[in-house]
Amino acid sequence: MVTISRTRIKRQPLSSIRWKILLAFLLIVGLSFSMMASTLTGLVSDYLYEQRIRQDSLSVEKLATAAAPLFSQRQMTQLNETLSAAAGEMGARLMIVDRDGKIQADSFRQWQGRRLPLQEVLAILTGGEYSAWGLHSPEDAGTLMEDPESYVAIVSSAINRGGETIGALVSVSPVTEMVQSLALVQRQLMTVFLAVAAAALLVALVFSQVITRPISDLTASIRKMAKGDLSVRVAVRGSGELRELAESYNAMARQLEAIDQSRSQFVQNASHELKTPLATMKILLETLLYQPDMPQELREEFMGDMNHEIDRLTGIITDLLTLSQNDSHDLTLQTETVDLSALVEETLRLLRPKAEQRHLTLTGDIAEGCVLLADRSKLGQIVYNLTDNALKYTPDGGHIHLRLWTEAGEALLRVQDDGIGIPKEDQAHIFERFYRVDKARSRETGGTGLGLSIVRQMAQLHGGSVTVESDPGEGSVFTVRIPIKHKEGKA
Repeated sequence: MVTISRTRIKRQPLSSIRWKILLAFLLIVGLSFSMMASTLTGLVSDYLYEQRIRQDSLSVEKLATAAAPLFSQRQMTQLNETLSAAAGEMGARLMIVDRDGKIQADSFRQWQGRRLPLQEVLAILTGGEYSAWGLHSPEDAGTLMEDPESYVAIVSSAINRGGETIGALVSVSPVTEMVQSLALVQRQLMTVFLAVAAAALLVALVFSQVITRPISDLTASIRKMAKGDLSVRVAVRGSGELRELAESYNAMARQLEAIDQSRSQFVQNASHELKTPLATMKILLETLLYQPDMPQELREEFMGDMNHEIDRLTGIITDLLTLSQNDSHDLTLQTETVDLSALVEETLRLLRPKAEQRHLTLTGDIAEGCVLLADRSKLGQIVYNLTDNALKYTPDGGHIHLRLWTEAGEALLRVQDDGIGIPKEDQAHIFERFYRVDKARSRETGGTGLGLSIVRQMAQLHGGSVTVESDPGEGSVFTVRIPIKHKEGKA
């Protein structure tokens, strides 16, 4: 049994860009060609009619001048002979009407005595015109010619005697060939139009495919992204707005993917960091529960370890809440006039006992009068976290030095230590959440891996920045720059 595979072709709706481009192409080509065809046909017809009018008018006017004496003297026999001879040469029917519009002479010798109610005749007899011309269809021409289906051109000219119009000479000539020639031109133009429209449609199909393919690819990529695939990218083709759109989309996709990976990594790190102290406390608590006869000294040591892990867990949660508030834009600055000099001195006094416990020297070179409009508690976090971080990663007997000064409208705080230093490859990542250069040492010192990330965010909230310079084994230098703002909000 043979199975026939059928591929289902997705049809685009008429409201799609591709169909709009096709319709626009056809509309532009159709209107342009219609205008061109109309103009060209008009020019050709005007030229042919003008030539025919000039030719017939000259002949009729000349004949009217020659027939005027014969008509005025009522020499009808000679007049009819003159009309018959001229009619044969012109290929037309010639008639002479009097002032009342009655036919007095007819080259066909049929309508003598009948009235000839034609506009071209009335224009001469009642309108005061010297000559008149008109084109008539078979319905209008009636039986003016032997062929009832013939188009006719009617030319009339006044017959004057002594400056007075005594009648009119009327020429009725067939112009069917001219009308058919114009109709042929129109049909040929229509054929050309259909060929051009088909070619335009083919070009529009290709052109619309070229234009809409990047948009279709982008739409498909957005659908995949909506389903959770943030790694999808679109091909960058061509130039101009579509290329810029593809590049902008890919840049956005890369940022979203990076944010998603960062969030996933953050969740993993946060889970791990929260799990570690909980696991440690569980072990300690189980030991206390299942060893009721544990010596008092060991029991107190376990209780102290549990208290230390609780403090560590509290610190992690506090830092996570701080970062979460900043991420959700709920973290706002409670600005006030802050004496940063006094704040740094206060931090030194607060951390100096901790430094003395490990025989660390904590010194400061603080410029007085460094006052700015800022959030005191958040500036305090910056100073405390940087100083505490230096204490953690400086070996016993080391030195930490804080310097505060102003320069070019900025307050600069430098925290320098002679600790273990930071490798070059890690310096670009130390402000990332939960990033640790030495994870084992970080946990021993009680670090959460969030302190420097908070420092950077607090500095950015104030419009500032933080940078690091470090060499392994030679210590680190952290520099914070905060714009000095006045009460009016100007630096």
